[in-house]
Amino acid sequence: QVRLVESGGGLVQPGGSLRLSCAAPGTILSTFTLYTMGWYRQAPGKQRELVATFTSAGGTNYADAVKGRFTISKNNSRKTVYLQMNSLKPEDTAVYYCRGADGSRVSWGQGTQVTVSS
Repeated sequence: QVRLVESGGGLVQPGGSLRLSCAAPGTILSTFTLYTMGWYRQAPGKQRELVATFTSAGGTNYADAVKGRFTISKNNSRKTVYLQMNSLKPEDTAVYYCRGADGSRVSWGQGTQVTVSS
């Protein structure tokens, strides 16, 4: 497993933007690049759901609710995954979690709160 640390959450008005970061500070580059990375979120009273993820082949996959608004990217040299969130809506309010998977091994970050409200 790897240690993942999210940051960048906060309070934003509807229509605004945020960029979340997920870093793996205790992981060497060769290990980090073996993991398939993604973002999930959990709103109050709801189950954790997929937001965006890289595929094992290096492509991307997005939840229908965020397509066209969110973009996942990464910088391997910095061992960091990003989630750019534009045109935010109140229904995007949730705790956002970074996930890394390598076969059966799964690591989760601690989560970062995103609140979209006027």
